[in-house]
Amino acid sequence: MRFQWDWLSPVVTVPYVPTLGPVHPAGLGPELFTSVIAMASTGRFLAHDKDRRWSDTKAESVLPLDIDHRPGRTIIPTLTRRGAGTVKVHLYGGGSDALAKAAELAAKLAATHSAGAARVISFQAPGEAPRRGTACTRVQLREFTADRPTALPPHVQPLESHPPAVRATFTEFANKLSGEGFAFLHSRMQAGGVGPVLVTETDGRISGAIGPMETMTDHQGRARLLPQYFGVLPDYRGRGYGRALWRAAMYWGNTNGAGYQLLQTEIGGASDILCRSEGLTDLGLVHITTV
Repeated sequence: MRFQWDWLSPVVTVPYVPTLGPVHPAGLGPELFTSVIAMASTGRFLAHDKDRRWSDTKAESVLPLDIDHRPGRTIIPTLTRRGAGTVKVHLYGGGSDALAKAAELAAKLAATHSAGAARVISFQAPGEAPRRGTACTRVQLREFTADRPTALPPHVQPLESHPPAVRATFTEFANKLSGEGFAFLHSRMQAGGVGPVLVTETDGRISGAIGPMETMTDHQGRARLLPQYFGVLPDYRGRGYGRALWRAAMYWGNTNGAGYQLLQTEIGGASDILCRSEGLTDLGLVHITTV
């Protein structure tokens, strides 16, 4: 299937592509949507898919036979085979009753594919007030340009630069912030092959971290800084460690050839507030409705 861009472009209010997530708005086009359909059910990754750093097989794929593409509305369902399975119906445009119809389709496809969860992914353009009743994230863009210099905060260093006794406390740190993904990151660090993790150290212990620091080329050949796990222990919050870690990550990206970074932040959360205060570009809202 090929998408008609004159149908799709007006309803893609946020640069977000099923199975890929946020993309740079300058690179948004019909070929990205077509490429994820070409990978359907193959288990293969596109070369620029950020998820390929964590797995050998792509768990989520488009359900091509259930796509609804027409003027004013495009619906693209996907199926994730991980765990009990999840159906996501990505809704672009559609009018006032579109959410209800998308939810009905999500429930139907979940039953058809024996998936344990069904969700509708919908979007709002930048500047709109968030709809209530759904989980909501903001897509934000940081460009690394000459007119936006970065500086390395002096008290943020790579984990590996610390003495062994300090590095050993990362295990406790990761366990305490397992809900933020650090237990998973720690397991990957132990297996080797991930980029550096930047940390703050307080009283001989790891108090905050961001990482891994890695770049990947996008479909247009431009290097982007990949998303990181990011957290500060509760006892050390309110001291500026989060901002220092984030700025250190931006410094790393800028000095390692990245052109930009895309982030998704929970509306009103600490990361959202931080990124907004740092002047990132708001690219719009992503809503997740559980059916």
